[in-house]
Amino acid sequence: MTETTQKTPGRRKEVVGEVVSNKMNKTIVVAVTRTKSHPLYGRVISTDKKFYAHDEKNEAHVGDFVRLEETRPLSKLKRWRLKEIIRKTALVPEVAAVAGINDAQ
Repeated sequence: MTETTQKTPGRRKEVVGEVVSNKMNKTIVVAVTRTKSHPLYGRVISTDKKFYAHDEKNEAHVGDFVRLEETRPLSKLKRWRLKEIIRKTALVPEVAAVAGINDAQ
């Protein structure tokens, strides 16, 4: 009489954006730009939204394009986690550049 139902996990939302800050430990801030057409005037409008995401290994840097995956709440603001880094930035992070200058002196 009892039926066993297996829960199939729903598809988690994914967004792609650019890292704008990585100053916190294991946390990155990602700006996601969405474009849509204005309903009356037809002009394309772009809107930015910032997402706080969990970066376990601190591997994302400012300027990288990353894919985020929705997850359970990890803190007051973090509801996303880093899934993959799509494109690394060509710029050297400031911390590494400053450390290199201090080592040379």
